[in-house]
Amino acid sequence: MFAVIKAGGKQYRVAAEDVIRIDRVKSEPGEIVEFGEVLLLGGDSPQIGLPTIAGATVAGEVLQHTRGDKVIAFKKRRRKNSRRKRGSRHEFSVIRITEILTGGAKPSKTAPPQPKREPKPKAEGAPEGEAAAKPAKSGAKTKPKKPAAKKPAKTATKSKKK
Repeated sequence: MFAVIKAGGKQYRVAAEDVIRIDRVKSEPGEIVEFGEVLLLGGDSPQIGLPTIAGATVAGEVLQHTRGDKVIAFKKRRRKNSRRKRGSRHEFSVIRITEILTGGAKPSKTAPPQPKREPKPKAEGAPEGEAAAKPAKSGAKTKPKKPAAKKPAKTATKSKKK
């Protein structure tokens, strides 16, 4: 089953467990968000809304808030010594669709658990919290640094008066 929802003035085709990037929503990561404007439900018996389907909602979990690439607006008026450079980054929310609900059903309060990544294994023998120091090469000879050579002082010359 899939649905077409409207969020932030744009339409998205979603199914369960899809991850979408929409305009930023005012929810913290881990919270459940509901999208009430369902325009179409697809599957075995498709339903088309006029303009929306009554009682249908789509629930999703906010994963994170991100920002898009920087867009630079550069304006220049030639021969006028006039330039203006402005940049902006659009803010997005990454959302995982959890459920497509019909008949006025409410979403479950908790999101389904996701498999967690295991942390990288630590280097053997290294103390915790400190980076392992590189061992010194055995038999490596160290040369003493030579002092900097002194430059000869400039001699002052007398100017002749006429």
